[in-house]
Amino acid sequence: MKVEILPLAGLAKIIPTRLGDHRGYFSEVFKDSWFRENVADVAFLQENESLSATIGTVRGLHFQLDPFAQGKLVRCIAGRIFDVAVDIRVGSPTYGQWYGCELSMENGEQLWIPRGFAHGFATLVSDCVISYKVTAPYSAVSDRGLLWNDSEIGIEWPVPLDNAVLSDKDKLQPRLADLPPSFKY
Repeated sequence: MKVEILPLAGLAKIIPTRLGDHRGYFSEVFKDSWFRENVADVAFLQENESLSATIGTVRGLHFQLDPFAQGKLVRCIAGRIFDVAVDIRVGSPTYGQWYGCELSMENGEQLWIPRGFAHGFATLVSDCVISYKVTAPYSAVSDRGLLWNDSEIGIEWPVPLDNAVLSDKDKLQPRLADLPPSFKY
């Protein structure tokens, strides 16, 4: 596996090695000791999976407050998504900035998103399956969000904004300017 350190402090892209031949490939996609040594010394407590059936589905931008703040290791095991993390750590030199990348079954890449970031994604094809490990369990009382298309953040979503498929909850999230301080850098 390789790790690529990204421009927003704490974010990292994991690129697993694939060993292949005429039958297909084998890839070690996670190893606890390697992850702790090369990316972050965290323990994953849960693994989640979601299916987004429609192209242009946007999920996010989501995060949880302490003590249930989550780090997430995200990968796309079917389809293609544009995965996004937004720095919401007050005092961070990259506060309000975003990073996005394509995750797919074909490229096998994963995105590590530590606590203090809002996370979301848009589906680039139909029937996308996303798997993500988290460092804390889901907590409804700690669940928060950030408006996915906040012009102050300026995420360059690769889907037509007028046709995005959203949950009612995600349509009503606060803008960055209205977000109460949730994390300190």
